Parts: sequence; structure tokens; C-alpha cells
Amino acid sequence: MKVYEHVTDFPYPRHLVRQLTMGPGGLVRFVPEGGVSVVRGNPDDLRVGNEFTVRVQLPYRPFPRPLSTYRYVAIGDDVQVTDDIDSGIFTSWRHEAHLSDLPGGGTRIFDRIMFEAPKRVEDTSDASHDRDFRYRARRMLGDLAIHQLLSDRRRKILISGASGLIGTQLVALLVNAGHTVGRLVRSPEHGYALGTPIPWDPARRHLPPGILDGVDAVINLSGHSIGGRFTRGNKEKILQSRLDATHTLADAVARHPSTALIQASGIGVYGARRPGEVLTEESATGDGFLADVVRQWEDAARAASDAGARVAFMRTGIVLSQAGGALLPQLPLFFLGLGGRLAPAHGMNSWIGLADVTRAYAYAVATESVQGPVNMVGPSPVSNGEFAQALGRVINRPAWLPVPSVGPKLILGSEGYDQLINTDQDVSAGKLQAAGFRFGEPTVADALNHTLWR
Repeated sequence: MKVYEHVTDFPYPRHLVRQLTMGPGGLVRFVPEGGVSVVRGNPDDLRVGNEFTVRVQLPYRPFPRPLSTYRYVAIGDDVQVTDDIDSGIFTSWRHEAHLSDLPGGGTRIFDRIMFEAPKRVEDTSDASHDRDFRYRARRMLGDLAIHQLLSDRRRKILISGASGLIGTQLVALLVNAGHTVGRLVRSPEHGYALGTPIPWDPARRHLPPGILDGVDAVINLSGHSIGGRFTRGNKEKILQSRLDATHTLADAVARHPSTALIQASGIGVYGARRPGEVLTEESATGDGFLADVVRQWEDAARAASDAGARVAFMRTGIVLSQAGGALLPQLPLFFLGLGGRLAPAHGMNSWIGLADVTRAYAYAVATESVQGPVNMVGPSPVSNGEFAQALGRVINRPAWLPVPSVGPKLILGSEGYDQLINTDQDVSAGKLQAAGFRFGEPTVADALNHTLWR
């Protein structure tokens, strides 16, 4: 039997660390994003004897993982023991996590994994476990700061678009921090999901009566994906889905003005190319399809702001995640050594890591000064050339060969390429930082190392 041990120290009290490690949502928050899905059971049911089955599908993992079924063997205030009882890889596997106090009010997590496996798995296991625990530590440190901020009281939060890339992580973060989350859904759901499903029909402007009673904040993430060809039908879906959801929620918030509306938005409002400018929330809006969509999208929330509710428009940059968004389609070429910049080298890329996007939304819930347009981008934009070089360094591959524009144009069409790829936007995060938000991933290398499990 092989034994792997790991120690992680956190400068936070044990009750907060325990909430993260043993509270609901940990499976989503503390394994590489998008890599694990629950097939059967409930991993948040921490009773001894509970079993749950997961599928692990992490890109570029050194060995594949089929379905695995786990069972909780022991649960206590400061210990959690889990067995893998049905794995296609391990002959046996047990994970023990022990919490203890450190001098000065910190907390130590001591992890021990005991397993038997084929030699090819054992040979890569230490490096794999090291990456797992580095990922967990980085994610937990950022989340602990948000948990501490939100610990003044238990909040009730309503989220639309909760099943998307950002919404899935945000629901897990808020539930893990001990808050009550309702997820607005348009169709019945089956299987494991965090939060309470609440039916709504934004196309008909319908919400259940009284649904905002006692709600502290509504987070609106709804909207048809912009990551496709800009056909007439797709452009109509992109715009109308955002207007329907925002009008429905803003009208409801207008009748409950003590409820904050935290509204998704985008840096597309500034136009695709603004060379030589540093774009702040005071900058003029730009031209093009996405700029027009964002203007109408933000204007659709006027009923809430006119009624005196706090409304924040989170103008999101290019979100970096291995689970989806703009980064995922680039990874295969980069891992083959054929990756490179997608647009002119000098054009500016205003990126942000998914972990910081998630925490920024939670921060906006708790922070009254976050209102009006807020640029949600990383604090250090880079050029397209610098981004490609950074990605190549993180995965140890060359990145010198520009990708011909014909490839992205075949996928997205000429207008999609013009609006989504051939961009030059140097967007400032100054307002978000002035409100007190601290980035967990302040450089593009930090964000890429984290999301790519390095």
C-alpha cells in the first residue's frame, strides 16, 4: 500500500476552514473546475455510510478516471474519512482529512491518502496529488476571504443562469459559505444540484408570487451564449434572452427595492477595438453588435434603479477556465505545440480568471459601494501576443505560430471573429479594486496556472 501525506496551513480560524472542507459545495469548489460530475447520490450528505458516484473528466490528466463510487467512513468536527469503494483504477483508496489549530488562530489540514493501484498509476500519483492539493489551497485561500466577509449574517440570494460556467461555481461558493440560494430554472431538474430550484418563465415575464420576500440580492447571469456564429437567429437569441430575463427581474426588484440586483454585463459595451485607450466605467460606449446588446441589456434594469434599488452591472472580460469559455477551444492546439495568438499581437486582452469572477459576484452581494457599471477584469491586461506566450509557458509548449484568421472565421463567421477574437480592449479594474476587492489571480500566469491545474 502506498501512502501520500500533505499539510496545508491557513491563517483563518478552524470553524471557517471546517465550513469549507465539510460544508456543501466542496466537491464543486475544490476539485478542478468542470472536471467532476455527480452521477448518483449526494456528496453533500455527510452522514457516515453515504455513498455517491462521480465521473472525473479532467482535460489532459495523466491517466483517465472512469466512474468512482465513494463512501463516507467517518465524519466528525475535525476529521473526514472517505473510501473509494468501486474504482476502475485503484485496488483500494482511502482519504483522511484532519483539522487542527495553529498558534495565532490559524488552521492546519493534514491529508493522508492510502491506496493500492497499478504501477503506472503509482508512478504518477505523487505529482497528481501535489497538483490537486495546490489547486485546493489556492481556491480555499480566496474563498476563505469571501466567507469571512459574508459571515456577518446569513443571506438569501436568488440566481438566474445558475447552471452555466459562472453560475455553477457561484452557487457552490455561496452555499459553501452557509447562505440560502434559490436557482431560477426554466425546466424540471433531476439528480444532484446545489441550491433550491425555483421555476420561472422570463419569456413570459413570469416569477412566482412573493419569491423576492426576504431576498437580499438577485444575481442575474441569464443569457444565450455569445460563443457561436452571429447569424440573424442567434443574434436575436443573444439579445432577447438578456432583455427578457433582466426586465423580469428588474420589475420584481422594483417592487422590493431593498433587494440588490447584481447584473451580468460585458466589456463588449466599449466596442471591439479601442487602441491606445485605457477604458474605465466613465469611457464612452462603442460600436458594433455586442456594444448595442450591452447598452440595451443594462438599460433593461432601469426599473430597479429608478425604484432606488442598488444595481451593479458587472462588465465581464474574457473569462479563463478549462471548463469552458474562450480558453477551452485553444487548448488542444497549444498542447499539440501548434498554438499561438488568435489576433494581432499588439491588441490588448482584458482577461479574468473564473475563480475571481465568482468571488467578485459574491463580493458585490456584500458590498454596498459596488454599484453602477463595474469592470470585472483582471488588474493586469496583456497583449494578445503576451497572452499566447504566457499560455505556452504554463503548459510548457511553444506559442510562436499565429493562428490564421481563416480558422476562427470558419467557426464564428466574419462578424463573430470581428466582435469576439479581433479585439483590442485595455480595460481598467480600478473601480472594483477601489471598492476593496482583492484579486486571487492578479496576473494572467496566476489565472492560467490555477485553472490548468499546474
